[in-house]
Amino acid sequence: MIGLSTIGNATLIAHDNIPVLATDPWFGDIDSAYFGSWIASHVFPKNQQEQVFSSKYIWLSHGHPDHINSSSMAKLVGKKILLPDHVGSRIYKGLIEKKYTIEILPDRKWVQLSENIKVLCITTVIQDAILLIDIKGRLFVNLNDAGSRHCTRFIRDIAKGYKNSYLLALAGYGDADMINCYNEEGKFVIPPAKNNVRVGEQLGILAKSLGLNNIVPFSSMHQYQRSDSAWANEYTTPLHKYSEGKLEGLNYLPAFININCSDGQYELINPEVNPLDIINCEEFDDNWSDELKPSDLRSIENYFKRKQKIRSNISFLNFRVGGKDNFIKFESVNKKGITFETPRFSLMKAINFEIFDDLLIGNFMKTTLHNMESLYEADFNQYLAKYADNGRAETLSELEEYFK
Repeated sequence: MIGLSTIGNATLIAHDNIPVLATDPWFGDIDSAYFGSWIASHVFPKNQQEQVFSSKYIWLSHGHPDHINSSSMAKLVGKKILLPDHVGSRIYKGLIEKKYTIEILPDRKWVQLSENIKVLCITTVIQDAILLIDIKGRLFVNLNDAGSRHCTRFIRDIAKGYKNSYLLALAGYGDADMINCYNEEGKFVIPPAKNNVRVGEQLGILAKSLGLNNIVPFSSMHQYQRSDSAWANEYTTPLHKYSEGKLEGLNYLPAFININCSDGQYELINPEVNPLDIINCEEFDDNWSDELKPSDLRSIENYFKRKQKIRSNISFLNFRVGGKDNFIKFESVNKKGITFETPRFSLMKAINFEIFDDLLIGNFMKTTLHNMESLYEADFNQYLAKYADNGRAETLSELEEYFK
């Protein structure tokens, strides 16, 4: 087949009679993510796994563990890894240490991978990336979780040259973010996901903004298995909802399909639903009664106080661990603050490995906002997780260079 397959969470496999390229291969039915919180909604079939293993190239978009998963990556040692040209090169440096063969793709330039397949990679300011794939004259736009900010017109101009184009992008009720939030009275804040947005309309608006005419559900196929995050399954998006609110003029395709790029026909892969077994959080070394050690608190303080923008944008952070509050105060006098209630083991792993975003997305940590509407206020989430942890820009001067 000369064409493309979609499977797993955000994996596509591009074929030129043989498998040439696979993206973000998370074997999520057996390899969990976000400190054991996430598993995939469907089984990754053996046939498609073998196609990933046979692919000449593996493209990785960004560092979240449902896209670059350490357990899944261990199965791909020896493969040639294609990476976006991210500022800070954190993923590149991490993989080089593990002896992977890596090629950095030039930004916004086409690269020929085989006779009928070429790719174009776009890096984004939030440490994600987009991959455009031309397979025998059909255009596939893999947005995964990136959105199209700062490149909408660029993609639309490219799409004008294609009769057949396909959008693959994160969409849904919004649970792939921190939604375990409480107000200062201790009342759970009903997340926007509860509104059950019309996902087909959401995807349709995005497709039309980019000038694309086909839509394939993508980068959204997960469920929660930890005993302290299973509550969030209420806010995941069923597959049959991805066509709800369809817009005219667009072709909505199913998830998990093989698309033949010679004639545009597709066939269903029909992976099995991954059975959900709720696992006690202690199986992932998290005991909610464990308290912080003095050395832990020093590590947490050092981690956050290195981030100049956070120190100037909020007044305090509180880490409630083992039922005890641990306050870190900053120079800001705006009375904005956040309380994070979380088990010690995952917290310290997130601090030590500088992957705090994984705690937020795992949705077992409870977050209380003080004089703030969301974690995006004052750009807390962006400055911490995107620019500092992943972009390696912590000081004001480093941020200035980062944005340049």
